[in-house]
Amino acid sequence: MRDVAIIGIGDTKFGELWDMSFREMGIQAGLAAVYDAKLSGEEIDALYVGNMSAGKFIEQEHIGALIADYSGLARDHIPATRIEAAGASGGLAFRQGYLAVASGMHDIVVVGGAEKMTDVGDVLSTEIQATAADQQWETSFGATFPALHAMIARRHMFEYGTTREQLGAVAVKNHKHGSLNPKAQFQKEIKLDTVLKAAPVADPLGMFDCAPVSDGAAAVVLCALEKAKKYTDTPVKVLGSGQASDTLALGHRESITRFDATTVAAQRALKQAKLSALDIQLAEVHDNFTISEILAIEDLGFFPKGAGGKATADGQTVLGSKLAVNTSGGLKARGDPIGATGIAQVVELVNQLRGEAGKRQVAGAERALAHNVGGTGATAVVHVLGRVN
Repeated sequence: MRDVAIIGIGDTKFGELWDMSFREMGIQAGLAAVYDAKLSGEEIDALYVGNMSAGKFIEQEHIGALIADYSGLARDHIPATRIEAAGASGGLAFRQGYLAVASGMHDIVVVGGAEKMTDVGDVLSTEIQATAADQQWETSFGATFPALHAMIARRHMFEYGTTREQLGAVAVKNHKHGSLNPKAQFQKEIKLDTVLKAAPVADPLGMFDCAPVSDGAAAVVLCALEKAKKYTDTPVKVLGSGQASDTLALGHRESITRFDATTVAAQRALKQAKLSALDIQLAEVHDNFTISEILAIEDLGFFPKGAGGKATADGQTVLGSKLAVNTSGGLKARGDPIGATGIAQVVELVNQLRGEAGKRQVAGAERALAHNVGGTGATAVVHVLGRVN
């Protein structure tokens, strides 16, 4: 297996992008990444696109060919592949691109992710997102994604004493980070009282405990590390990659207060990187709900099981702490255009490792982790990235 580097990154602003189509978003992010890598189209060997549900959101399937066509790559007949793994679509697309380069099959690939979610109403959007759960055992009985995560939150509160205030602390922190990100959907800090008094969604979760419906795209360029210096002075190495699966339905698991797929994927990625969770300085984790971030920082090994809520409330994951979590604002504040989310996490970490994150820069950042989840933990993808000195 060859060493692989990230040599280019690009993304759009996240939010309600009424003036941009799905293909325009994808092309903008992809061209930005290619331009950042100083590449020509003839040098690209393959394209991977993460997307959950364009067929339902915008009635367009065959996404790989679509993006290849409108980015001008179809004329070179490069292989273009769409990757779907619900919320982990972007992270899994990144992993497939990484494996293609690491194996020697390709030298340079572009990996993108995009989702256009605001063209449908809130009710339909909720229904589409619920297709990532188990249709037979969950959604057919009316269990939406907020309802499933509300059950997880309630059980976590029962087992470990996690409080409503600790859930709210996740939202407060991520909105604080989002206020420093010019491409975030929400760029305004909020107070804990605002979170606690927000309209209910599914008890104990309120409006500010849930990531928004978003449009957006992100892209990266991967290259064999041995050739990376030809394109950039600041390559970022992929130190480790891990993926794991679990049962689709929550009720089929031994416990709903842990995502075992996250733990296994992290162990695999960290083992490959020859690091431990304690070596990580910053992480972008999957916080589609506030309880999701608490589970993530526990299951990834950053904090003991049950201690994630207190750690967050105590400021142990805020920018400037030993472990900065979701410096981009996370899904909660940066936004969550599902197919783009996993790639956007990588874009943020590359900016940090390059020292180009501006006001949200983590001082001396050298080792980072990206964590992307599909469904309620049925798919987990973890990547460890490092600065090349």
